[in-house]
Amino acid sequence: MKNYSLISKVTLWVLLVIGIVVSAMVFLGGNQAEGYEVAGDVLAVPVFTDLFLNWNYILLCIAIVVTLVFVIAGFCRQWKIDRKKALFSLGVVVAFVLLFVVCWFLGSPEKITIIGYEGTDNQGFWAQLSDMMMYASYALVCGVIIAIIFGAVRSLMLKK
Repeated sequence: MKNYSLISKVTLWVLLVIGIVVSAMVFLGGNQAEGYEVAGDVLAVPVFTDLFLNWNYILLCIAIVVTLVFVIAGFCRQWKIDRKKALFSLGVVVAFVLLFVVCWFLGSPEKITIIGYEGTDNQGFWAQLSDMMMYASYALVCGVIIAIIFGAVRSLMLKK
């Protein structure tokens, strides 16, 4: 067990250091020689913007893979011990998938108007994906707020 703890700590520190270095490069690395003109003003673009975005994509993929591995491993382990609890945890996963499906259909594939952007990545699939992520974030934040309130009320009721 001690080796797993050491591996997770080292991994955390390595990812943290890389994140700090990449962030420092973005904020302290200067801007590109030519900026983008937006509504008559020149928009400064950091030199290492692509590196920063790619690092965030990598972290997102790592988080998704690790989450899926732990969910599957936890389900298998729980299935051996208590099938009812395992099915409940599977129900939570299904609820999350349903949330994202509903949010996908709430999203719009119509073109998003962005001042100064002439590309095609702001319409169709990507526009709908962006909407899905925003709606899912709203729903999850509301869920967290409700859980906090419910937890506080429940702890007050248990004290009495």
